[in-house]
Amino acid sequence: MNMQIKLFTVPITDSGSSIEEVNRFLRANKILEVEHQLVSNERGASWCFCVKYLPIASTYHKGEKIKIDYKTILSEEKFKVFSELRELRKQIAYKDAVPVYAVCTDQELAEIVQLPVINQATLKTVKGFGDKKLEKYGLAFIEWFQSRKG
Repeated sequence: MNMQIKLFTVPITDSGSSIEEVNRFLRANKILEVEHQLVSNERGASWCFCVKYLPIASTYHKGEKIKIDYKTILSEEKFKVFSELRELRKQIAYKDAVPVYAVCTDQELAEIVQLPVINQATLKTVKGFGDKKLEKYGLAFIEWFQSRKG
């Protein structure tokens, strides 16, 4: 299973077709990271997106889920944060007497470390991190990130 990269260019004047193409791609794949930049040249301005992803099909083999090695997917810095979040998740799960995946999955943690800012609004963008999970566990993650800044 190898991380892949796909580039998209969306003109500022796009009627919506390019945006829909990007959204369709994002829904159909396991997104690891998205970088974007506004580019302006003689042809006009466009948003350029670099999407790092795993094809959904590559996370399954003959109906069985394949374990993802996040150390090979995440940058060294982000993997360090990911590992620390796994420890936080373990502590929360122990305190609440629930399995660690009930707090959040590794996939959710990998998405959290990719967020530019950790707050209630951004945590809600993580697939699987709905209102109930946010209410129950979100504050612990937010406080943990805030304690790292100070």
